[in-house]
Amino acid sequence: MRNLWTMLTATRGKTRLHWTDWVSYGYLIMGIFLMFGPVLWLVLSSFKTEAALERFPPTLLPYTQQTVAVEGYDDPLPLFKMTAGEYEGRTLAQLRRVGLQAQMIDPAKPDERLRVSINDREPLEEIYLATENYTSLFERFNFLRFFWNSTFITVTATALMLLVNSMAAFALSKYEFRGRTAVLLIVIGTLMIPQTVVLVPLFLVVTELGMFNSLWGVIIPGAATPTGVFLLRQYMITIPDEILDAARMDRASEWKIFWRIIVPLSAPAIAVLAILAIMWRWNDFLWPLIVLTRSENFTLQLALNSFQGELQTDWSSLLAMTVLTLLPIATVFMFLQKYIATGIASTGGK
Repeated sequence: MRNLWTMLTATRGKTRLHWTDWVSYGYLIMGIFLMFGPVLWLVLSSFKTEAALERFPPTLLPYTQQTVAVEGYDDPLPLFKMTAGEYEGRTLAQLRRVGLQAQMIDPAKPDERLRVSINDREPLEEIYLATENYTSLFERFNFLRFFWNSTFITVTATALMLLVNSMAAFALSKYEFRGRTAVLLIVIGTLMIPQTVVLVPLFLVVTELGMFNSLWGVIIPGAATPTGVFLLRQYMITIPDEILDAARMDRASEWKIFWRIIVPLSAPAIAVLAILAIMWRWNDFLWPLIVLTRSENFTLQLALNSFQGELQTDWSSLLAMTVLTLLPIATVFMFLQKYIATGIASTGGK
């Protein structure tokens, strides 16, 4: 922590800040604002009511109008501060509004009704966290079911991807066979094919195999990826062939060489691919939207889409659901991000 603070407070100027220090700190502050500003806005907006989300101009903090309970009225009445007119300086509660005029009362004298212009007042507000945006999700939707579907797809698809891609990369990096270069070129060439091009034939294959409306229909098509094969192959090339030859002289099988030597030595690259695969599968939306039509099979990403209708969008629930959806993947990335830079650097990827 001390070394980190020393690095953050290091300056070029000895007695005062050099102009390069101002530029550096300004650039860093701008980067922090651009990266974390939208996230902060999302989190704070998820605690706003529908009225606070629709107000203009918008506010950063979740404000709500103060209310007061008045005898003789079932619901609390909104409070306003009079800024002009006959009742300037008084705090009044609104009964109803008709056009540019509002009928209001003094909470201390509820029997006296007053007519004021809406231009002569401003609402009294306070910070209020609308936690009901989160609690209502568990009442209105089967959130835990959607969370389980996303977790099952992410974990299973990641495990299959690591197994298939590592075996393919092992063969392309350590085995000499006719057509190896052609196979590698085909794998690399598929990186240039947009996903939308293969959606229709992939859908037909999944339907013929009976995996439509099944979680396996989302998992199996992503079991092998050219990105993963290329990433792992580039790393496995750096493993000396002498280690494998020594293992073969000790009569180790090819599977044992792969499982006991290649996989442990390729752990940094496999960790990088695992992190990327988790983010890919967790955030996947288009392919699950095509394959899954029953709500009990929906992932969290598809559940988010259900808050948006043709004529109306439930923004408060949508933002709260978005925050809950981002928490798991943000936690994984926060604790494992160091493996991404080191692993990609060691594999030669960019």
